[in-house]
Amino acid sequence: MNDSFAFDPKRLTVSSGTTVRWVNDSEVGHTVTAYADGIPAGAPYFASGGFESERAARNDVSGGLLAAGEAYERTFEVTGSYDYVCIPHEGSGMTGTVVVE
Repeated sequence: MNDSFAFDPKRLTVSSGTTVRWVNDSEVGHTVTAYADGIPAGAPYFASGGFESERAARNDVSGGLLAAGEAYERTFEVTGSYDYVCIPHEGSGMTGTVVVE
């Protein structure tokens, strides 16, 4: 995350089995939260903070915040497109996509 309110890159394409690492390099706290309806069928849900659903992540935003310098990792096994958001900055358009081939 280079820009304080954007994922960089906004769209990332990886091979199945790849671990993606998000690092917060801004001074502002951010989340990495999958949209429940934005991941492939059969793929496990993901969110910083270890939440098992989008609702749980939205109900405890502070529990998923990555402070400056903190990171979140996820290994993607199921092919398809995964849309995600930073909950506190969703209104600023802070969304991203991981495409797994």
